Amino acid sequence: MWLSVALQADAERAEALSDALMNHGAVSVSIEDADAGTEAEKPQFGEPGMEPASLWDHSRVIALFESDCDLTSALSLAAGEAGLEQVPAFTVEEIEDQNWVQLTQSQFDPIRITDRLWIVPSWHEAPNSDAINIELDPGMAFGTGSHPTTHLCLEWLEQTVTPGCSVMDYGCGSGILAIAAARLGAGSVKGVDIDEKAVDAARDNAARNGVNIEAALSTQAVEGQYDLVVANILTNPLRVLAPALCALVAPGGRIALSGILESQTDQVIEAYAPWISLHVGKLREGWARLEGVRA
Repeated sequence: MWLSVALQADAERAEALSDALMNHGAVSVSIEDADAGTEAEKPQFGEPGMEPASLWDHSRVIALFESDCDLTSALSLAAGEAGLEQVPAFTVEEIEDQNWVQLTQSQFDPIRITDRLWIVPSWHEAPNSDAINIELDPGMAFGTGSHPTTHLCLEWLEQTVTPGCSVMDYGCGSGILAIAAARLGAGSVKGVDIDEKAVDAARDNAARNGVNIEAALSTQAVEGQYDLVVANILTNPLRVLAPALCALVAPGGRIALSGILESQTDQVIEAYAPWISLHVGKLREGWARLEGVRA
């Protein structure tokens, strides 16, 4: 039996509290965005043109303790070490001993994007051997196909990639969109991300799937124009990046954006209006995909 403790913290204290919890008996600690899934959700890493934020304004610190620990004492000592006057509001959940590898694998089944395109973890047999099956395991970089925004972008690529076309995946994460584009027949594919670990993951995943993609950091100059540009990020960075992303779309080329809540679509459409007229292509579980064609 284990105890999973979730504590509320602000950006200034979350990291210190995390370190302190490890110093006082926690066997693992993670920090999450307490506003995830709402309009207040924020990226952890900054995008070009934005001031990077190390942590979220409203963070949730999740610590795992052994069941026989003195939890009250551990939390009190950790709070004091982190400079807090008292232990923040928290909840406790009992976690049974489990085969964690098996449990993790059981949570990731093959994902059907369309009849033609599937995402399949390495430990599963492909449900449809005749389909394009992308092998991808959950890891540090965002993008396994399970999130609605990733699903929306994969559907768009399945509908729009033509043999030999060029594709830019801006904010590539695991590389899933770039890999899908390559497997669907794109001629040249580039993925960029601000996180070096994501770039490494994209390269590794591309090699695993037997495709060539160029993966690079977005802190470097991103040049050229592409037939298709896809960006699955979040509303605020998408707005800031509007001039840069539109410039990457070749005349007559198409763009698709996601990571946008349905209630935020007008903000993004307005930001892109000087260059490309966007419209809502599809909605999924409260998230939107915006699409447009450059004149």
